[in-house]
Amino acid sequence: MTNLLLAFAAMLLLAVLVSNLAHRTVLSTAALFLVGGFLLGDGVTGLITLKPGDTLVSELAELALFAVLFTDGMHAGWQDLRSAWRLPGRALGWGLPLTLLVTALFAHYVVGLGWVESLLIAAILTPTDPVFAAALVGNDKVPPRLRHLLNVESGVNDGLVLPFVVLFLAIAQGEENLHMGELGAELAGGVAIGVAIPWAAIMLVRTRWFAIAPKYEPLNAVAIGLLVLATAQATHGNLFLAAFAAGVTVATVGHRHRETFEQFGELVAELLKLAALLVFGALLSPAFLGDVGWTGWAFAVLALVVARPVAIWVSFLRSGLTAREQAAVMWFGPKGFASVVYGLLVLESGIPAGEKIFHLVGVTITLSILAHSSTDIVVARGFDEEREVPAWFERTRTRIRRPGAASKAEDEASPPARSEDHSRDRPQ
Repeated sequence: MTNLLLAFAAMLLLAVLVSNLAHRTVLSTAALFLVGGFLLGDGVTGLITLKPGDTLVSELAELALFAVLFTDGMHAGWQDLRSAWRLPGRALGWGLPLTLLVTALFAHYVVGLGWVESLLIAAILTPTDPVFAAALVGNDKVPPRLRHLLNVESGVNDGLVLPFVVLFLAIAQGEENLHMGELGAELAGGVAIGVAIPWAAIMLVRTRWFAIAPKYEPLNAVAIGLLVLATAQATHGNLFLAAFAAGVTVATVGHRHRETFEQFGELVAELLKLAALLVFGALLSPAFLGDVGWTGWAFAVLALVVARPVAIWVSFLRSGLTAREQAAVMWFGPKGFASVVYGLLVLESGIPAGEKIFHLVGVTITLSILAHSSTDIVVARGFDEEREVPAWFERTRTRIRRPGAASKAEDEASPPARSEDHSRDRPQ
């Protein structure tokens, strides 16, 4: 544990020191921690000793995913979700099942898994994570509908995929009772907890008996999040739906609480995310990556560059998105902590193909983190309107314009001055 803490502190300091470079290049802190964990793990230097079955691994992945979904839910209130559901509905209603089916086909025909195991690994890899596309989701120059689409899709699909993971896992284990009633109660319970607790807490603040000192305002949302987490664990409600529902509820009924929590909360989520990435990287090793074989690597590549792009392309036909927006949605389906948690669940289940599935999941997530966290800044800059007007054109027009001769139309056509892009200043 001491070595892990020392490694995390050193990696965090390094990430801070190179953060300015990361803001301006394809270098990402997510990839930095992943590679750092790999180099410090058992397979290379051996400074960090972890195994997939360790409690720390699964609990840290769950906690990181909970924090990320809670903060993501705060980016959109219920009114925003209800009024702009058309595009996320396409991604979840059509894109999600199509992605699952295409990924299952690759798992069956490329890797040779049985149909049940193929559907299981496809369900594990279908959820998306906006953490590894932070420069895109958090960039104000990117169209709001695109950012809203990616954020809502990633926040909801983790919980929607869970029934499929549990169903296919139960079938793979040979269980006759699939416990669908219990699963439905778990999902509904998660949503109920995520709505009821934040609403009650914020209503208490509005009574005449309670008042929050300015110093403690950022901690109110932290307390709400921790209470939601503890209650969901105690009642076996779905953690992920509870987290996203809680964030949406705070954004809907407690705007001030969201504003005071925003910067502090995102820093907490960032710390948990980076710690989870370091731990996940330490699980990888040259032997782990070599055991996958060329068919496994081929499957990982196809799952990233074919499965989601094809599914999203079909789902968003005649949707009204521009070609650039649709290309961004097709590419940015990064695999993240939900897939790690579900992969660990399968590994612990003891099914015959469990270890092979976990290896395939690990390789796919690794490629996704490296690819998506390194290209988000490039794609985000493509939406910078200033780049659509060459700098030489602006300078030439300024020189030839006579004082007082500029027309109103010219002034309106001139793009507004923009500050330097700080999209990567936001936590990933």
